[in-house]
Amino acid sequence: MCCQAPKSRNKVDDRRKFESVYSNKVRAGKRRTYFFDVRQTRGNDYYLTITESTRRFNSDGYERHKIFLYKEDFNRFLEGMTDTINHIKTELMPDYDYDEYTRRHEEYEARRAAGEFDDPRPKPPPPHEGADEAEAQTLEPPQSVDAPLDDIVEDAKDAADIDEDDMKW
Repeated sequence: MCCQAPKSRNKVDDRRKFESVYSNKVRAGKRRTYFFDVRQTRGNDYYLTITESTRRFNSDGYERHKIFLYKEDFNRFLEGMTDTINHIKTELMPDYDYDEYTRRHEEYEARRAAGEFDDPRPKPPPPHEGADEAEAQTLEPPQSVDAPLDDIVEDAKDAADIDEDDMKW
């Protein structure tokens, strides 16, 4: 049996192949994220994967694009990317404020850390200044969830009597 297929590696080796030894995540707006992952080869060498992950518009999930960058290409890749970005910044769009998005992102992250985006429901407005207790007591309390069943049934009957023509769409 000279041409026998090699034994498959164990699952731990297969998982290790996809694990990163170093990872850096860069959020770029609400829908796009870049991942820079350093991975190790079987020969104990390292390479970089650059992944662009974009949230899809009309469905759940993400669309991903990957670039594999090997050590022999690091310097040329970095030089080419730096030259291209500098050309855009100095020749094509010299008046553009390239720090605008950095400031926006920092503001967004600060608001996110403060918990502003945790609850999607709108927050009630704060009470206006100068309102005294007498004024506050004149406001009607919200209707109780424990309203009598007869009232709920009557409301449902009244709603059933409305024609489609009477409804505002």
